[in-house]
Amino acid sequence: MAAAYTDAYRRYCWPVASVADLRLAPFHLPATEGAVHVDQPHAWHMETLARLVHAEEPVVIATPFTAIDLTDADEQQRGMAWWREMTERGGEGVVVKPYDFVARGRRGARGLSTKRSLALREFALGIEALERFARGEPLYRVHECVFGILALESEPVDPRL
Repeated sequence: MAAAYTDAYRRYCWPVASVADLRLAPFHLPATEGAVHVDQPHAWHMETLARLVHAEEPVVIATPFTAIDLTDADEQQRGMAWWREMTERGGEGVVVKPYDFVARGRRGARGLSTKRSLALREFALGIEALERFARGEPLYRVHECVFGILALESEPVDPRL
């Protein structure tokens, strides 16, 4: 199993001498000029990112994806078959994402426990930084959020999280 794992991740390792050698396979497009996209569903992000792929400049690679209704047994089987197909072709696995960019619980907030409230504050500051940047606010206003995140990072965190 260790050898199979090594074979899988080695497909993602290569020498990089310049930016042209980089390959990115993103699964979110957090913001573009003038807009933050946290209100878009995951499929929108994947489809939009796939449109950025250019054969002549392959820095961005389209990431295969599928949507599965986890409340439907047939859909669950389809999802498992898709996962098997992906891994049999050499993929290292899949990332399971909620349909919405920001998953919300019954009370309208992200479903994070008290232990993860720090992560929620960092997430909120990151989105605020993107919003300020997309609105064209002065860079110091964006940096306020970034420095807030850095300050939160200095808080002691339970390593068992």
